[in-house]
Amino acid sequence: MSTAFQGEHLLPGQLGQFFIILSFGSALLSAISYYFATTDKTLQDNSWLKLGRIGYFVNTLSVIGIGVCLFYIIYNHLFEYHYAWAHSSRTLPVYYIISSYWEGQEGSFWLWCFWQGLLGNLLIWRAKSWEKPVMTIVALSQALLASMLIGVEIFGTRVGSSPFILLREAIPGPIFSRSDYMSFIKDGNGLNPLLQNYWMVIHPPTLFLGFASMVVPFAYAIAGLWQKRYQEWIQPAITYSLFAVMILGTGIIMGSFWAYESLNFGGFWAWDPVENASMIPWLTLIGAVHVLIVYKNTGHSYFTATFLVLISFVLVLYASFLTRSGILGETSVHAFTDLGMKWHLVIDVLIFLAITVGLLIARRKDMPITKKDEETYSREFWLFVGAIFLGLSCFHLILVTSIPVWNWIFGTKLAPPTEPVKHYNVIQASFAVVVTILTGFSQFLKYKKTDTAKFFISTGIYLFFSALIGFLIAYATGLYKLHFVFTLVMIGAVYSLLTNAKILSDAFKGKLKLAGSAVAHIGFGLILVGALIAAGTSKVVSENNSGIGFGDEFAKTSNPKENIMLYKNQPIKMGDYMVTYIGDSIAKPNHYFKVDYKKVDANGKVTEEFVLKPNSQANRKMGLVSSPDTKHYLFHDLYTHITMAPIKSDLDAAGDDEHTEEDDNKNYDAPVAHTVTVGDTIRFREGFMILKGLQKEAHVQNIPLKDKDVAVSAMLEIQSHGQTYKAQPIYMIKDGNVFDFSRKVDEAGLKLRFTKIVPEQNKFEITVYQQPESKKPYIVMRAINFPYINFFWSGTIIMVIGFLLSIFRRNQELSRTGSGKKVAYQKQHVEA
Repeated sequence: MSTAFQGEHLLPGQLGQFFIILSFGSALLSAISYYFATTDKTLQDNSWLKLGRIGYFVNTLSVIGIGVCLFYIIYNHLFEYHYAWAHSSRTLPVYYIISSYWEGQEGSFWLWCFWQGLLGNLLIWRAKSWEKPVMTIVALSQALLASMLIGVEIFGTRVGSSPFILLREAIPGPIFSRSDYMSFIKDGNGLNPLLQNYWMVIHPPTLFLGFASMVVPFAYAIAGLWQKRYQEWIQPAITYSLFAVMILGTGIIMGSFWAYESLNFGGFWAWDPVENASMIPWLTLIGAVHVLIVYKNTGHSYFTATFLVLISFVLVLYASFLTRSGILGETSVHAFTDLGMKWHLVIDVLIFLAITVGLLIARRKDMPITKKDEETYSREFWLFVGAIFLGLSCFHLILVTSIPVWNWIFGTKLAPPTEPVKHYNVIQASFAVVVTILTGFSQFLKYKKTDTAKFFISTGIYLFFSALIGFLIAYATGLYKLHFVFTLVMIGAVYSLLTNAKILSDAFKGKLKLAGSAVAHIGFGLILVGALIAAGTSKVVSENNSGIGFGDEFAKTSNPKENIMLYKNQPIKMGDYMVTYIGDSIAKPNHYFKVDYKKVDANGKVTEEFVLKPNSQANRKMGLVSSPDTKHYLFHDLYTHITMAPIKSDLDAAGDDEHTEEDDNKNYDAPVAHTVTVGDTIRFREGFMILKGLQKEAHVQNIPLKDKDVAVSAMLEIQSHGQTYKAQPIYMIKDGNVFDFSRKVDEAGLKLRFTKIVPEQNKFEITVYQQPESKKPYIVMRAINFPYINFFWSGTIIMVIGFLLSIFRRNQELSRTGSGKKVAYQKQHVEA
């Protein structure tokens, strides 16, 4: 006999699950239909093509339907659904509810499906003669993505994970045997505090658009091999590859913005395995773009270009396996947990890997092969070399990031590098030296053949000045002290900047087609310059020489020598600043700490002052979770982060309002009574106060006064640590009984009571409670100076602009050649 559960809203989930099944079925129908439309040449009525389109349109509508149902559930706090309960809460504002939408695996898979659905519709509109084979691959990918959301078990094997599973089905417990269990589910688990940042509203959609767009050049490459149209797919693939590289690169950099503004490791890149996983396919597709351009212009390196395009999408799927299978759970701080889909993800990778390998083998004899070697002094030769080094860089990332995979496959116990940041920095910097030099001197080369004398003179001059400038920068910033390879990268980055600036100046003189690559390379050079200086020479400003260690637990996660303790309203010298913790504000669930920074010259004049507001949450599961605040200057950033603070979670603080006045008095030293007249001064440990006067007929909320009742407030002006505060404690006689109402001045650590009136002496008793040092509000904070980090951020923007210019150029070329016609190629066979 089934139990009827009260308060559940089942319709949105049932409708959403229907859309999931429909999306999978329609995508599979579309893939099969497009396949037969491609292979069956006997039909003339295009019935398979029409069915393929209908299937894909239905898939797109069903994906949108899934999204609408899921958003309805989360937005309306329907916590009977596990996804809403696990990733959201009633306290989240709308923009963080959007973030909670894709915090979990299911929501991020939906996001991927959504973007891929839109791109498929774009291809139906624009692919023309390529539509059938290209959409076969895209629809197949869409079907496999949709299968990730089905959430059923077949023969004991889990197929997907549905976002519409009910809480009582996902979590065992006796409470769910009750028909009224919903009356006990007051709120959701909430969004991970680290994800409560505006970058997490836009970073995942951008990143997953990048992942989704990687399927398009892959589909064109497969279609070219499948249809034996070996040359025609190159031009559209370049355009879509540039788009994918631009979007995925932007998403990766957005992730570094998020890390810089939200995470607590003090930087913008930590070589976390999840970060590496997103970068792996990006590197190979950048290499692919360059080799595709080589082939388009010269006919060289067809196999390499094709292989890099194909493997890039396979690596996207492999990156998804790494981050979603739970295999990185012990090595990454933000990998997804295992939902029992490990083998499902493996099969997804193997299907597309099999298609790739199968077609490359089947067409190995037919693919264009260049018999004539490239000239050593030609651009295509060195672009090819650059792509090889990008591939080697990628191979190193795969090899080390995949250590948990090797252990899983072979039963080994290999350990990742003990100092991963140092390991990756040195090895990846070595690859960067070569790549930056190549992005520089290849600009002086021409396709086919270059005047060697002119080349050596031009590149030699630029290399000399680049070495001089690069070394001076490394010496001035102290970068040379870290590792010699970083100085070499700086020289290479400067060389790339100078040479591409020269090319850009030529572009303004009429060679506009060169502008895109030059601008992108300039942006890349600035990113490297900014990353090298900011990460390599960042300096901890909050040096702790007091000997205070903050306890053993603190030392496990933070370096006590890089953190200082600030008591409220007690200025401390920190580097060039006087810093003061001046107060708090709360915007649930965040607790903001106001830290005042002052610069004072030799004459005691304040030359600069600003307030930073880093925030923390006392999370029940994660402890203190903090997000920094940063003062941005033109040439550096001052970054402030809270590492310890005596704040409570909402659950711990729930009973605070029940405390009595007597309980509150325990938070203060023994009270001291002062008998004073108007104008007298009362001194206390951290300042003084003056009784400025009395105010008769004072009012206390919700206490009406009768004719014979008296209420008088003492008007006190408090001076503490250079700040002025006011307080008016109240003395009351009501119905013949004496009462007093205290007033707190938390900024000064005081509670004040007006406890007696001595009318014959015209004197008044003020009782002062002071917080002891041990209970005085404090914070422990870490401050870091990041020099020249704006080069990193501005380089990102410039690189994206470069990609956009290149996309416009390639799109114009594609339009000129005509989408439905075969592109005339320079030579069908290049003779030896």
